[in-house]
Amino acid sequence: MVTMRDVADRAGVSIATVSFLLNDTKPVTEATRARIEQAMAELGYSRNMVARALASRRTRIIAMAYPALDHRFGFSAAEFFTSAATAARKQDYHLVLWPVGNDGAELHELVGESLVDGVVLMEVQLDDPRVAILQRTRTPFAMIGRTTELEGLSHVDIDFDKTVADAVAYLYGLGHRNLVLVAGDLADPRFHNHGPYVRTEAAYRRISAEYGLQTIVVVSADNTQSGQEAAARLMRDHPDTTAVLVINEYAGLGVASGLNRLGYDVPGEVSVLPLLMAPETAALSNPELTIMRAPGPELGQLGTEALIRQLEGAAALPPQLIPAKLQPGSTTAPPRPT
Repeated sequence: MVTMRDVADRAGVSIATVSFLLNDTKPVTEATRARIEQAMAELGYSRNMVARALASRRTRIIAMAYPALDHRFGFSAAEFFTSAATAARKQDYHLVLWPVGNDGAELHELVGESLVDGVVLMEVQLDDPRVAILQRTRTPFAMIGRTTELEGLSHVDIDFDKTVADAVAYLYGLGHRNLVLVAGDLADPRFHNHGPYVRTEAAYRRISAEYGLQTIVVVSADNTQSGQEAAARLMRDHPDTTAVLVINEYAGLGVASGLNRLGYDVPGEVSVLPLLMAPETAALSNPELTIMRAPGPELGQLGTEALIRQLEGAAALPPQLIPAKLQPGSTTAPPRPT
C-alpha cells in the first residue's frame, strides 16, 4: 500500500509537508502542492478521509437535506443535487444527500453524530422545524428556500413573484384572458406550510387581479394522475379556460395528458404552461411542454457556495432570488377566435 512517506520521497518533500497539504493544516506553495499531487497521481495514492477528518476536526463533507418521503424526486430536483455536488467538489468538499423528513427528527440525530460540516436545506417550509434544530446544535447551514423569518439566515430561492408575473404576461400577450392556476394542495399535511406552493398561489392571485382577470385556482396533488383529474375538473367547471399554469412538475405532465385524453387540442384549444420544470421533464410530454424553466442549476450552486463560505470564514453570500425563465415548447399558442 502506498504511504505518505512514499509520496514525500517521490515529491522530494518531508512527510510533514505532505500531511499539511492532505489535512489542510498549514499552507504550502503552489509549486510544492503541484509536486505532491503529481506524486500522488503517479503512485496511485488515495487520501484517507477518516484520518484527515481526525487531524483537522472537519470532515469536508456537507449534506443536502431533502425530504424524499414527502417530495417526489424529479429532473428538477436532480438538477439541484448535481449542481450542488459540482460546486462542492470545486471547493474540495464532498456532498451527500440526506433524505430526511421535514419534521427534523432524523436531522437532529444525524447532526448530533458530527458526520458532516454543514447542511444545505431544500424544500423549505415557511416555519421549518429543521432551522431551529440546526441553530440549537450550532450546525452551519444554508437554505435553498425561505422561511417567513429570515433574520440572520443564509438563503437563496426562486423568485416566485417574477416567475408568475412573467408567465401571466406571456399568456396575456398571446391573447389569453381565461386563465387557471393548477396549484399545490395546501390542505395536504405535507404541504400546508410549503414555501413554493404558498408563494406561487399568493403571487398568482395578486397578479391575475392586477390584470383584471378572474382568479381561478384548482388544486392538484404532486402526481400525474391528480394532474389529469384536475384537468377534467377545470374543464368541467370552467369550460371557457384557454390557458393553464401548473405549479408541480408531475401535475404539469398530468394536466397536458389529461386534456389530450379529454379530446382537447393542446395548444389549439388550451395552452399549458408549467411554472417550474426541467427541460428533460418537458420533453416527456407530447407535444413538448412550453415551460418556465426552474433555476435548479443556479440555486444548487449558490446554496452550496453560501454554506461553504460559512465553513471557510469568508464573506457571506448575499441572499439571492432567481426567477424561472420561459423556455418555448409546443403547448402555448394564441387562443382561437370565438
